[in-house]
Parts: sequence; C-alpha cells; structure tokens
Amino acid sequence: MSNKVTIRRLPTGVPGLDNLLGGGLPEFSFNLIAGTPGSGKTTLAHQIMFSLAAPDCRALFFTVLGEPPLKMLRYQQQFSFFDHAKINDSIRFVNLSADLLEGDFDRVLERIAAEVKEYEPCLVFVDSFRSVVQSVRAEARNIPDLQRFVQQLAAQMTSWQATSFLIGEYQGPENESSPVFTVADGILWLSQNTHRNSMVRKIQVVKIRGQGQAPGLHTFRISDTGVMVFPRAIVQPAESVGKVTAGGTDRISMGVPGLDDMLGAVCQPVIRCSRSVPRVPGKPFWRRRFSPKGYLAANLV
Repeated sequence: MSNKVTIRRLPTGVPGLDNLLGGGLPEFSFNLIAGTPGSGKTTLAHQIMFSLAAPDCRALFFTVLGEPPLKMLRYQQQFSFFDHAKINDSIRFVNLSADLLEGDFDRVLERIAAEVKEYEPCLVFVDSFRSVVQSVRAEARNIPDLQRFVQQLAAQMTSWQATSFLIGEYQGPENESSPVFTVADGILWLSQNTHRNSMVRKIQVVKIRGQGQAPGLHTFRISDTGVMVFPRAIVQPAESVGKVTAGGTDRISMGVPGLDDMLGAVCQPVIRCSRSVPRVPGKPFWRRRFSPKGYLAANLV
C-alpha cells in the first residue's frame, strides 16, 4: 500500500508545453511566469486560463497594470483561444492598479484575499506586479513595504486551494534572488533574442516541483492561435539505445518509435585500413569506395 499523495496534473492547453512540464501543471501549485517585456507572458497566461476555465473551475485575473483590463482584452481577443462566453461567467477580471499606486499595500492584500474568498476560484492570476515594483523604486518610496507586500502575496497564493500564477518582468533567472523564486512551485521563463535578422523566442522550465521536466531552452512561437512550444529532442544515454539484428548484421536503433521499421535500422559505420597501394613517402593517400554491404568506407593508405 502506497501512502504517496496523488497530485493531479492540469493540461495547459498550450501545444508542446505539457511535454516540458512533465505532463501538465500540478494542481494547487503556485507558479511564476517571468521574462523580459514583450516575451509573451500575458498571452501565455490567458491561453492557460481560457483552456482550463469552466463553470466548475472559475478563474480570477487580477491586473495591476497602468492600463485598464478592457484595453488588454482588446488585444487578447484577437487570438483563437479567446472565448467571449467565459467572460463574467467562468472568468472574472479585477483591476488593482489604482489601489497599488496609492501605496496602501495592506489594503490591496485584503482586497485580493476578499475577492478570492468570495469568488472561490480554481485559478488565480496576478499580472504584472513587476511594473509597480519598478515604479516605486524609481520614486524611492515605500520599498520595504513593497517587498513585504510581494512576499506576503506569494505566501497567500501558496496557501490558497487554487492553482495560482504570478506574472512579472525579469531579465534573467541568474540575476534574481527574490524570495518569490524560493516559494514558487513552478517557474516558467520566457525570453526573446535577435538571431541575425530573425526574432527567436525561448521558454525554459526553471523549476517544477514533484515531477520531471524537459531541461534547457525550447523554442516557441506566437501566432493567431496563441503560443505554440516546440520541445527540442532530448538525446538518450548510449546504454539505453538498443541494437537491432537484421540478416546477421548488427544495426543501431534510431531511438525513434516506428522509424527503425521504416529504415530497416541503420548499419554500423565501418572504417578499414588497407596498404594494398604503395605509399609515397610524405604524401598520404586516401581511397574511398563502397563496400558490398552498401556503406561508405574510407581507407588511409
């Protein structure tokens, strides 16, 4: 009998993202969606929200941006995942920008807690507190209160019986030491860089508790359908790659299900050394030929 607690994994609805997360988002987890400005954080959050929101799984989206939610939704509704029928039915938006700019962080925390208690959501999103952090730092006021507010907000989000997301702008995971990164159960990092004349977007699962994830950077794109992730191939260890014997010849498996049957496996490369041709001192001679087995052999004479 196993005493292990079963954690349900929620499908994100983002093509390719569940593969990176190890099967989906852990239910009741506190997640941080971070990255540089314009990298697609808000679009990713909305795509996850509209995919999971339902009458029996309501979502609460707090905005602390300087612009009203109506302006944000004006652009988000251009994506095909946007469902107008879910607004005010399964999804509710609350604007906190005015409250935060007044500097009364305790009152903001109380309002967030009251909204969550009243609405009883399964999903909670807070976007984007980082802009408020930068604004307060620029004015050099209430910095200790703001830091305490962010820490208390993260602590509250971990205690709710809801899957929660905090969305913020950061430059890189190696440059951040905020307590939010410590208490977060999952961290998704988005970035965009210029490669020659192209813009390349990357996503990285920096942290996900309780399950394995695909490490490293993976490419993603934003189209009319939303975010689409393209997980890179993970090379298996050499000992896990088996050999297929066909016609008495050892063949190396490609490691891709079904591909060996199509190719008849791949023959092992053979390099033979021969001295059948006289060697000229100081002048190496290369001879290439196809062997009867069909593969290319290179001989150094």
